[in-house]
Amino acid sequence: MWDPVKDEYGGLVMIYGTLATSVIALVIAVPVSFGIALFLTELSPNWLKRPLGTAIELLAAVPSIVYGMWGLLVFGPILSTWVQQPLQKLLGGIPYLGALVSGPPVGIGILSAGIILAIMIIPFIASVMRDVFEVTPPLLKESAYGLGSTTWEVVSKVVLPYTKAGVIGGIMLGLGRALGETMAVTFVIGNMNQLNSLSVFEAANSITSALANEFAEAGAGLHQAALMYLGLVLFFITFVVLSLSKMLLAKMKKSEGTKS
Repeated sequence: MWDPVKDEYGGLVMIYGTLATSVIALVIAVPVSFGIALFLTELSPNWLKRPLGTAIELLAAVPSIVYGMWGLLVFGPILSTWVQQPLQKLLGGIPYLGALVSGPPVGIGILSAGIILAIMIIPFIASVMRDVFEVTPPLLKESAYGLGSTTWEVVSKVVLPYTKAGVIGGIMLGLGRALGETMAVTFVIGNMNQLNSLSVFEAANSITSALANEFAEAGAGLHQAALMYLGLVLFFITFVVLSLSKMLLAKMKKSEGTKS
């Protein structure tokens, strides 16, 4: 419960909103970014590689507030009409799945924020994946093709094992971007400090949006201290994520060469 009027401050809703939107963003962005990088490095004709790659990278230059306004005014109604309402009709009577899509289909909430974050982090992950895929020595790929491998077999058995550290690094870069995003999430997450269910359609709040909305008006005392504590929690979450990624990369590097 987060209620400044009663001087009650519980940050569970903000922590849940931050983690849920970031996970949704990764689930959407990683496969799309992988497909973009695969197309640009292995399938795209030469005349299309540079303009398409530049266009994707330009998405990273769009200010986050523009993404937020677009999500609220354009994407939200589309999501409500063509995704949320059909999903509720399809899954409404199914246990657990029905609860996951319950709530008012108004186009703002955790799912909307996660999709907007996914669109925002796709350029970062896709650019890193494309760059590390291009680092793979052509001789290795040509040898695999010469043995009769398909494009997918070359990517899964040659390119990915060779560039796995870079791929993980790109995913962690996107996750860090999603965890720290403020304005776009503030526009579309709903800024609700109470969570009635675990539905992805529910309006919620995130740590960054709570800080952006309340810090300027927070009075000295417990309210301001609680917001600072939320900032510390966000730092701790980011630190844990980066530490786990470093440990994973170190473990992967240590295991290189042990299998033949």
